[in-house]
Amino acid sequence: MSTAETKSAVRRLNFADWQPGEVVSTLSVEPISRATLSYFAGASGDHNPIHLDTDVAASAGLDDVFAQGMLSMAYLSRAVTDIVPQARVRRLGVRFTAITPVHGRPICTARVESIETQDGELTATLALDVRLEDGTTTLVGTALIRLD
Repeated sequence: MSTAETKSAVRRLNFADWQPGEVVSTLSVEPISRATLSYFAGASGDHNPIHLDTDVAASAGLDDVFAQGMLSMAYLSRAVTDIVPQARVRRLGVRFTAITPVHGRPICTARVESIETQDGELTATLALDVRLEDGTTTLVGTALIRLD
């Protein structure tokens, strides 16, 4: 994926300045194209035809194909690793809440939920979500990251 396809707004702060409620990363993705779905199917091994074949989607009562849930999770993970190196991510969990239709434009957000010491490490829990431009939330979750 080219860098022209996404736009990341990262607030590069000293971790000591982070406050609960503060948005620390936003990643806006270009609308999901059929090509993106095809590329992700090849990269992930998820070749479920409901993501690629309009006839299969129609037979399931859908208007069109939709994005693989793990594609949204990949974008959301990127929003986290835009602000901290992957080695600082202690836990990342999500729950899928809605589908991302083809041509949907995901916007990923990481917000500080809390900062505390856990197992001898200073950590931040981030509240994560992915929303579409119309406000539909497609993914929610949390990440635990090491700050020190």
